[in-house]
Amino acid sequence: MSQPPSAEPTLWELHRTLQQLREDQGDGLRQLRDDLRNDIIVLADRLEEVVTKDVYQADQRLVNQRLKALEEEQRTRANNRKWLVSAFVAPLLLVIVQLWLASRV
Repeated sequence: MSQPPSAEPTLWELHRTLQQLREDQGDGLRQLRDDLRNDIIVLADRLEEVVTKDVYQADQRLVNQRLKALEEEQRTRANNRKWLVSAFVAPLLLVIVQLWLASRV
C-alpha cells in the first residue's frame, strides 16, 4: 500500500524535527557538562579535606607514643601504690607481732 502524498512530512516539518532533536541533544549535553562540573567541584572539596598518608602515619605514631607513655605512667603509679602500702603495712604487722609476743611472755 502506498501512502497518500499528504501523509509524508514536508521539508519544513523535517527541518523543524531535526532542529528540535539538536536542541534536545544540546540541552542534554549542557546538563551533562553542568553535572560534571558540579561533581568535580564536590570532589575537589572532598580532596581538600583528605589527609595525606604521611600526615596520617605521623599522627598514628604520636598517638602510639602517647599511649605507651600513659601505660608506663600507669605501671609506675601501680608500683608506687604497692610500695606505699607495704611501707605502712609491714611496720604495722611488726608492731602487732611484737605486741602479741610480748603478751605471751
